[in-house]
Amino acid sequence: MPALLLGIGLGGFVDGIVLHQILQWHHLLTGTGDHPMTSLAGLERNTLADGLFHAATWLAVLAGSTLTVRSWQRGEFAPPWRRHAGLMLAGWGAFNVVDGALNHFLLGIHHVRDDLGGPLGWDVGFLVFGAVLLAGGLALSAGASRATASTR
Repeated sequence: MPALLLGIGLGGFVDGIVLHQILQWHHLLTGTGDHPMTSLAGLERNTLADGLFHAATWLAVLAGSTLTVRSWQRGEFAPPWRRHAGLMLAGWGAFNVVDGALNHFLLGIHHVRDDLGGPLGWDVGFLVFGAVLLAGGLALSAGASRATASTR
């Protein structure tokens, strides 16, 4: 569970830092039409929403880190690296799938490329990438669990 939370939070950081800030393809509210990133007022509202989004992803990383440390304090062994990495990838994928399905398609509050008018292909690609991360992460984690069980 801690690795899954870390993956959700870190996946949110990648989305926010890379897509929102570095590439500036979209912000959290750009798809609504009420908050265009081309106006100062729209950019101010989007910057606030992006900041709140980053605070939420930071809380997910904090929760995952806290749970990890508490497990170690209880004397529990760290999970195998493949299981930990797999669950982090699965968390990132889950973030992308939920963000893509909910915010890009159902609510339409933003799209991956709002700077191009939100073409469907970018949103579908984002969902596919998330699904691949989720499935690959779960497979990596399950493979580590089977390997650990067979050595007992």
